[in-house]
Amino acid sequence: MRVDLHPEARAEFRSAVLWYEEREDRLGDEFVSAVARTLQRISEMPGSFPRWPGTGQTALVIRRASVDRFPYLLAFEHREDHALVLGVAHEKRRPLYWLARSDPPRL
Repeated sequence: MRVDLHPEARAEFRSAVLWYEEREDRLGDEFVSAVARTLQRISEMPGSFPRWPGTGQTALVIRRASVDRFPYLLAFEHREDHALVLGVAHEKRRPLYWLARSDPPRL
């Protein structure tokens, strides 16, 4: 299954990569690899991930996938023909901020 990143999720991803790279040489590269592995898992078995708590009133199922070694979760809509990553979200910050990116929007 194809996995796309919402433009704002792509910007969040880039920002996190830069943050990690500023902290330690090559740590940004490790984050990129970990996210790539997570995206691969989503593409292979999108329905295997749990529904994101608090998204029960959305028109489409929003699931979450954790990124190994890093405190990030990928929030994604599981659509019929692809998955759309709505947010590259830190586990401890701004819960559900990416929900407005859902299409169709929250009911």
